[in-house]
Amino acid sequence: MALTREQMAQRVARELQDGFYVNLGIGIPTLVANYVPEGMDVMLQSENGLLGMGAFPTEDTVDADMINAGKQTVTAVKGASIFSSAESFAMIRGGHVDLTVLGAFEVDVQGNIASWMIPGKLVKGMGGAMDLVAGADNIIVTMTHASKDGESKLLDKCSLPLTGAGCIRKVLTDLAYLEIEDGAFILRETAPGVSVEEIAEKTAGRLIVPDDVKEMTF
Repeated sequence: MALTREQMAQRVARELQDGFYVNLGIGIPTLVANYVPEGMDVMLQSENGLLGMGAFPTEDTVDADMINAGKQTVTAVKGASIFSSAESFAMIRGGHVDLTVLGAFEVDVQGNIASWMIPGKLVKGMGGAMDLVAGADNIIVTMTHASKDGESKLLDKCSLPLTGAGCIRKVLTDLAYLEIEDGAFILRETAPGVSVEEIAEKTAGRLIVPDDVKEMTF
């Protein structure tokens, strides 16, 4: 069974480490803020100028002026700092973010990512994605394994305009967790109840299946 958006966020949260500064992109990545392990000291950074982003607010704690990069209302943790987007991007471009979590339209076996434009469709623009993939060494892409039409998003070569080249090493989809090495997707974990055969069928790019593939638990 495919992972829900919340389960994908839970799985990404397992990649967090104490002391990390983490940027969460728009969409599924923002949900990771709700699943930071209790007792772990992680500072979540939003590109619009917030360091120390907390979980989504409850109805009685909503502050309309406290938003993330996706215009969603958020909370701030103790010790948070608010600053200009120029300072925020200086932090991103300076390589001061330990982990970046992004959505994508396509990823290929060379670690290329296409996440900002589908020709012929109205898009909001590049946003901070190009800066984020250029300024971070540790990036996790979260996305559905295939499009609504059943077309694979894990390709031999991206067909859409690139956001960044050769920068992606980890991909979490609703079906699997994969790493990119030596021109191939390496299957590391399957979603509960999802077969290796289904993953292989929906992966257009070269796929390697090791003997020790694990099933995710929640």
